[in-house]
Amino acid sequence: MSLTTTAVHVLARLYPYDVEASDELVESIRFIEAPYEAETIVRAGYGAGVVGALVPLPLLLYDVQVFFVAVFVLTGSLAAVHAVHSWPHLAAAFRRTEALGETPNLIGRAVLRMQIQPSLENAVRFAARTGNGPLSRSLGAHFNRAKGTPHAGLLSFAEEWAEYFPALRRSSTLLATAQDAPEGERGRTLDRSLSAILDGTRSQMAEFTASIRAPTTMLFAFGILLPLALIALVPAAPLAGVNLNIWMFVLLYNIVLPLSLIGAALWLLVRRPVAFPPPKIDRDHPALPNRLWLRSGWGIVAGGVVYVTVAAFGPAYLSTVVAFGVGLGVALLSVYSPILTLRHYVRDVEEHLTDALYIVGRQVAEGESVESAIELAADRVPAETGEVFTHAAGVQRRLHTSVEEAFLGTYGALRDVPSQRAHSMAALLAIAGDEGKPAGRAIVSMADHLEELEEVEAETKRALVQVTSTLDNTAAYFGPMVGGATVGMAGMLTEESFSMADGFEDATTLAVDGLGIVVAVYLILLAFIMTPLSYALRHGMDRTLFGYHIGRTLVSSMILFTLTVALIDVAIVDIG
Repeated sequence: MSLTTTAVHVLARLYPYDVEASDELVESIRFIEAPYEAETIVRAGYGAGVVGALVPLPLLLYDVQVFFVAVFVLTGSLAAVHAVHSWPHLAAAFRRTEALGETPNLIGRAVLRMQIQPSLENAVRFAARTGNGPLSRSLGAHFNRAKGTPHAGLLSFAEEWAEYFPALRRSSTLLATAQDAPEGERGRTLDRSLSAILDGTRSQMAEFTASIRAPTTMLFAFGILLPLALIALVPAAPLAGVNLNIWMFVLLYNIVLPLSLIGAALWLLVRRPVAFPPPKIDRDHPALPNRLWLRSGWGIVAGGVVYVTVAAFGPAYLSTVVAFGVGLGVALLSVYSPILTLRHYVRDVEEHLTDALYIVGRQVAEGESVESAIELAADRVPAETGEVFTHAAGVQRRLHTSVEEAFLGTYGALRDVPSQRAHSMAALLAIAGDEGKPAGRAIVSMADHLEELEEVEAETKRALVQVTSTLDNTAAYFGPMVGGATVGMAGMLTEESFSMADGFEDATTLAVDGLGIVVAVYLILLAFIMTPLSYALRHGMDRTLFGYHIGRTLVSSMILFTLTVALIDVAIVDIG
């Protein structure tokens, strides 16, 4: 039982009353294949509300005003209830978005199988069998229910998903039509089916990119830039007769603002039509270090070094929170760096697949065997892709295995390469090994299809980077420097400064150490909100990317924030 499932059941026990679940919640629970009922989530939400209300109560022991405690209790309770009740809907939306990113590959596999043999049933079966995501499983389920029917479940599958990806309906209709088209028209119809899905992907992502420009700019301005800039006005508040309380800033910067940013981030993410997630790496992959989580111990070492350094050289009041931020960042970097390195290797393997497929396809179309074509590709294709083909060719020579075994078998070249794209290529080459010369054109077409799909992905990511790069750069670099400068400047005006001014003897300023800690916590929260948002908009929900880049942001933001505050403190002392 996973930690999430355990938490849901524990929270549900805190509210043992009868509840009703909406149809939408039931559908979301079914889609994410959660090991609990929708009613359990409803009860868990109310149980989380009880916990959220209890968490702030210890503040009463620290002489915090009852009003602020009451606000914290209400905010925590309502936020916890809403978060738990909304989580299945968000998880379903994210999973659906990620699944739809496989649509061009799914249709592409069916089209290419049709080019080898004009049988829609075989094409649908091949497309479903060679995929492992929700979309492939859905197609497989429709195929099984519609065995023996003219369209093999393809059109019913398209109707189910067309609400989220309208181009799928037109592409599937063209694909189904191609089965009965004259031989001279079949190739053109299949090409149009593939073009329809690629054009639909491109247009949906272009519309999404254009629609988020204004919201992301507002998020940057009102969620990051303006709050950090307002800190500079804190010392001037007593001049207007306003006495400040540190809990006002805790409530605003560490609760209200982060919750608002999370809500805005989720609002943006659920509107992403499709995602092109990176390859998924299992933690038990043989290329990863054993007991990967033990590497997080480097975070404890880094945190200790930072704590001692900051406590010794100042500002000492930031030592604990900065040590926590840097330690957590180093721990995340230590754990996720090996996974990201393996991810880069997988991308390197995929980089020259189009060239390899084109070489193999041309040779097979000219009458060469697939085995000899693979050997030729091994000699001509560079880098990691060439090494994979060299490995496969060697397995074929030594063990006299099939093409599929040479790539995907026990000693296959792709057995430890978790690339859906590469595995689909191997499955098509295996079919070509059985079909011979007629499969050559299909392999060349697959090369063209992969090249087009790579162009669509690259074009989409370039456009999204232009929109989102400001968010993570601000959380990592710009925000900490602005926050550090404003906290440092706040130290210029002290209570003694106001007592020296006529008419302000009773004015009090906010203690700069408390203000600095609040801002440091706010910057840590920004790293956990803005960085995942930026990378999720570009790549979809991916834990490895989130963990690595959050770690990097935490380290840079805490160091820059501390250095900025310290330098301004030194400058103030020199001026004084």
